[in-house]
Amino acid sequence: MVEACWQVAASAYFNEEEKELILDKLKNRINKDGLLMVKSSETRSQLENKQIATSKMLELVEKSLIKPKKRKPTKPSKAAKEKRLESKKKESQKKLFRGKVQRLNGE
Repeated sequence: MVEACWQVAASAYFNEEEKELILDKLKNRINKDGLLMVKSSETRSQLENKQIATSKMLELVEKSLIKPKKRKPTKPSKAAKEKRLESKKKESQKKLFRGKVQRLNGE
């Protein structure tokens, strides 16, 4: 088994904003000392496990640096509103016909 450690705060490669993103998104994987820990025990070879652990760590850091796009709120189109109202009318008519049949007084 190989355990790879990386101190995020001491990194000279990333600026402060990127470090904050990494610390925020990987807070469950970073211990109280500020070390990002990744373990690998997939193979019997220590060298292969080192390579796997490093690639896992790189993948985690790359994914944590991606900023999600902001959602732009949209409104339903006029056609969509009309279609919804029309389907509601059809459903209510269907339910009206399910009721008891009323008899006329003479019969």
